Amino acid sequence: MVILGADTHKSTHTVVAIDEVGQQLAERTVPATPAGHRVVMAWAGQFAERRWALEDVRHLSRRLEADLLRAGEHVVRVPTRLMGAARRAGRERGKSDPIDALATARAALREPDLPEAFLEGDERELRLLVDHREDLVAERTRMENRLLWDLHELLPGYVVAPRSLGRRKVLDELAAVLAGIEGLVAEIARERLARIRQLTVRVNELEREIARRTTVIAPALLALAGCGPLSAAKLVGETARAGRFRSRAAFARHNGTAPIPVSSGNRDRQRLNRGGNRQINCALHRIAITQMQHPGPGRSYIERRQLAGDTKTEAIRALRRRISDEVFRRLLIDERSRSTMPRACVQAAA
Repeated sequence: MVILGADTHKSTHTVVAIDEVGQQLAERTVPATPAGHRVVMAWAGQFAERRWALEDVRHLSRRLEADLLRAGEHVVRVPTRLMGAARRAGRERGKSDPIDALATARAALREPDLPEAFLEGDERELRLLVDHREDLVAERTRMENRLLWDLHELLPGYVVAPRSLGRRKVLDELAAVLAGIEGLVAEIARERLARIRQLTVRVNELEREIARRTTVIAPALLALAGCGPLSAAKLVGETARAGRFRSRAAFARHNGTAPIPVSSGNRDRQRLNRGGNRQINCALHRIAITQMQHPGPGRSYIERRQLAGDTKTEAIRALRRRISDEVFRRLLIDERSRSTMPRACVQAAA
């Protein structure tokens, strides 16, 4: 089996082939274009048994990965940290495209259970919508903060209720107040108010679209207590198919809910995992807090852990891990259900 490690960039892709013991066999650099992809696939045809290993930087490797998968190639994704560790452990010092490609291939050789690549579909579209909405919310927050400073200068003592600038009634009241004030600061404040109104309309539209798509794509996940459409969409988009993980423990390690052992002499000591996908971890935390605040199994579990001696923080961490396992189970259910549904039906329903 030959492993083909690729270092991908905006203009070129460098591929290095290694054998079963990590010895470099060949190297090729091609343009990062469809024609270049065809050239490197033809070049790789000299190896009868082969597997491609791409560093998991999908904004650079997405097109190459898609072309390889459409051609029937076997592709795995190598996390950046594994590639970096393999490069630092190599005998050749420095950093270059061939060195990085070789490190990617050797990392794939050392780690046999890396997630396999797949053609992206509903999950990526949902993630794009969620990311776009979050960008607009962040922009609206910046506008709101600047508008509040403008109001402090123009109308000392005028109070705007916290988190109320997304309401149409409040925006209309502010527009009426600012309409009677002259000056440059007031003009800028009116422009910012108009921008906040535009962003609010678009954010609400995106939230409704995300909710519609999530209802079709992840009904089992939405049925989980404390999991709303935005959290479900975040989990689906960031997980990018739960089926690529070999177990719920691997998924927990990926999202940072699995604790890290501290000492080889004491199995009871563990350290909080601050790594993993923090977006998934944040969504799991929101679900845990919501369950803790309302009567149900989540709150009962927290109370049992605290009675057993855990602090509130430790109990929440334990609940978050349990939720990770349940989310993994429900994601698999939704994926199996979706695999039996034609893609056109999913798009039409969304």
